[in-house]
Amino acid sequence: MAPRSQRRRHKKPPSLVAPGIKAPPTIVTPVPLTPLKPGPSIDTLGFFSLDNNVPGLSQLILQKLNLKSYEEYKLVVDGGTPVSGFGFRCPQEMFQRMEDTFRFCAHCRALPNGLSDSKVLRHCKRCRNVYYCGPECQRSDWPAHRRVCQELHLVAVDRLMEWLLVTGDFVLPSGPWHWPPEAVQDWDSWFSMKGLHLDATLDAVLVSPAVTTLWASVGRPRPDPDVLQGSLKRLLTDVLSRPLTLGLGLRALGIDVRRTGGTTVHVVGASHVETFLTRPGDYDELGYMFPGHLGLRVVMVGIDVAAAFSQSTSTSPVEPGTIHLSAHRGLYHDFWEEQVETGQTDHPDLVVAFHPGFHSSPDLMEAWLPTLLLLRDYKIPALITVYSHQELVSSLQILVELDTYITAVGANPFMSLKPEQVYSNPNKQPVYCSAYYIMFLGSSCQLGNSQLEDK
Repeated sequence: MAPRSQRRRHKKPPSLVAPGIKAPPTIVTPVPLTPLKPGPSIDTLGFFSLDNNVPGLSQLILQKLNLKSYEEYKLVVDGGTPVSGFGFRCPQEMFQRMEDTFRFCAHCRALPNGLSDSKVLRHCKRCRNVYYCGPECQRSDWPAHRRVCQELHLVAVDRLMEWLLVTGDFVLPSGPWHWPPEAVQDWDSWFSMKGLHLDATLDAVLVSPAVTTLWASVGRPRPDPDVLQGSLKRLLTDVLSRPLTLGLGLRALGIDVRRTGGTTVHVVGASHVETFLTRPGDYDELGYMFPGHLGLRVVMVGIDVAAAFSQSTSTSPVEPGTIHLSAHRGLYHDFWEEQVETGQTDHPDLVVAFHPGFHSSPDLMEAWLPTLLLLRDYKIPALITVYSHQELVSSLQILVELDTYITAVGANPFMSLKPEQVYSNPNKQPVYCSAYYIMFLGSSCQLGNSQLEDK
């Protein structure tokens, strides 16, 4: 579907096709956005880094999506009003053009416009997910591709089935947990708890007209039912990984969710990934993880928060047993000064960052540094997630150098089970969102109040 960078998964905007194609319902009432603060965007950096591996790939993407510039692309991805000339006449054209954005030779990196008349890009028949300009490149690339071919087949199926989340034809099954929360420690126990009821729900989706229309539109054979059900389960974990990871942090850090007035969680560095297609019901699982809670407020803060998600972050009381989602567009340390310190929004009980990526770029590290120091110096319980063990090591090294007090590190039992392909390097080993976590609290060299005020 939409392009993927090494860090971010770009959701498909619902307005890609002409009127008459079903679009997802509005999830919140928009309010005027907070003026956007200047600063590097992980999504912007990720998009333009595509050309590092495949020169010209960013322009190919814009061309195939009928867009003239990255600014127009970003507007659509963030849920803005489509520009003139954007859109497709039918689902078949939409899926074809989106698939065309993946068309470059995985071995020599040639784009369609760089091929001779005698060559054409054809996909691997096993995974249907990477392309080659000829048998020579495919044979040369096989030693690298064979290690990931099977996983990339899952990526190709998930990329199409994900459209059902966009249109609202796949609504996440939800309901109170009938197991004690402490017995649900990972996805295995979660799926066991849901049992046959979940399977019946997924089977109902698979026989729906929406799935039939989807596979008729993409122009490729429909996989077997067990393959499609497996895809729906992976997509389900991808959406629920975020709220359950928040719950993991609340559990591990011993935060009392039965405190009068409710509990507040800030998700920092949030973008359209966390906000564009998020529906309030997606976070119900967080509430089921803590029966008897007295209200949970989740505030998304980031410069790439989707426009349609933005909602008031006031300190109005949260009703016991309910979850309130809201967003603020801007940098977190600015949000802290303007909203938290002035009492316009609640002080956080927990701060979470999904894939902050500060290890990957000096510009991003510079942007994240004020926030990391704020969390450290004000002793705010914090949790970050990363994609891989390599990122875990790099992020830990930075946090240790900042004298943060690391309280826990480990593999996330609620990581997404949906493999993520590196868009411009398709044969790189796929990664999984929120695969590892780091929790920290304050400084390894604790400061006194007078020192904190001086800083």
